[in-house]
Amino acid sequence: MRADLLAEEIDGLDEALAAADSFDRVLVTGLLRPRPAQAAALAEFADALAGSPLAARAAEAAAKAASGAAGEEHFTALAAARAALLGAAHDALTARAAEAAGRTTAPVVAPGAEPGAPANLLVAARSWLCDLARCGWRGIDHEVVSGAARIVSAMLADPELRRLAALLDGFAAELAASCPGASLERVPARRWADLWTRAMLLTLPGAADAPRTVPATGRLLPLGVDVQEHATAVQAQVHGVFEPADGSTPYLVRASVSAPKPDSVVGAGLWQLLRPHLSLLAAVGAGRAAELTGMPVTAAGDLIWSDEHARPGEPADSFATARVALPTATGRPTAPLDRHPTAVAVPVFLDGYAAAAGEDGSVTFTLAGGALDVDVDRIPAAGPLTPEAVLASGACIGLLRWDAGAYRLQPLAVETLVRKKPVAVHAGAWAGGTTDKAGTRAEKAATDAAAVLRERAGRLLRT
Repeated sequence: MRADLLAEEIDGLDEALAAADSFDRVLVTGLLRPRPAQAAALAEFADALAGSPLAARAAEAAAKAASGAAGEEHFTALAAARAALLGAAHDALTARAAEAAGRTTAPVVAPGAEPGAPANLLVAARSWLCDLARCGWRGIDHEVVSGAARIVSAMLADPELRRLAALLDGFAAELAASCPGASLERVPARRWADLWTRAMLLTLPGAADAPRTVPATGRLLPLGVDVQEHATAVQAQVHGVFEPADGSTPYLVRASVSAPKPDSVVGAGLWQLLRPHLSLLAAVGAGRAAELTGMPVTAAGDLIWSDEHARPGEPADSFATARVALPTATGRPTAPLDRHPTAVAVPVFLDGYAAAAGEDGSVTFTLAGGALDVDVDRIPAAGPLTPEAVLASGACIGLLRWDAGAYRLQPLAVETLVRKKPVAVHAGAWAGGTTDKAGTRAEKAATDAAAVLRERAGRLLRT
């Protein structure tokens, strides 16, 4: 790992992020009656696109918005321009991370998609999003935000529109909880602009359609599991190396599963919600490979998991995979709508570092080329991996991310010495079940909580 490369400045990155921030400030006060400061920010934003294929469209849209005469096509162009800026930042960050890891990344391609969703609902959603842009985050109220309810209800009936429906529903709920906007002490400008931009682009015909897949046959070697938890939902994403049966170059893949959850189910209890949906979790927990036959995979390396296309394989040690297979695996191009700095997650393997703890509980790995901050806050409570284990480790499998202006490492598994013998500790070790005392207690507590919730739900349905 070339840690020194991660500390070097990336040309144009700060300027791209500053231009996106200019547009985000515009959305705070809205574009119903633009002020001179907003017009100046829009001009700065458009200037950042000069020389790009979007230059003319962005300049026209910025001028219309600055005069208060922007229509849907202009807001769409602004959203596309903002996504292009952050996408360029994502590409530069990913390329630098891959270079530091000594890995190549496949070029970005525009994947095909299955055809079309109902246009009238997309138009209705786009109209509501344009109303939000005109009001601005300071101008939102319950009347404006509630306009999404009927659109979401109609979209949920169509499976092809549920991706956009889920985004609009969550976005509207977050805005409703913050109404009235005029009383907010702090506006999450970057987050709401991200959600608005993504929603706007998903209203374009074909943007929300399922990406095309190709069948993949070969061996999947898991590296680790990234657990993402929300009060009402949980997702487990397995990162691994796929070795095609035809002997072609191995490449990085992901397999994800998500499930709704009550806020009382936490810790190891999360696996009970996820296990029925993904047999791969059992393979990860048992330290085995998976043999795939015709498993659908997207151009971005996302496996559309189906148990009928997989069977358990030979035992496969993740650290052996990280040492032998990971260095030769290529990265896959990120899907166009997912190109954003927050989506940077490059699997890496580190060893030979010195781990040190800060007074605030932070952990830093010092390598030959420099230092790398470790994001111990991302370690899930649903596994045996702890900050203490990370601090005592000598080797680590993790995801290289970019946060708050710097690269940080999210640990997925570490190797440490116990009685002079190397022992691996994985964040997803309890995915397929556990005999660990702490994990068993957490599972029992979650089982009891789930049983109570099922009983209460049944009682409500009977009344």
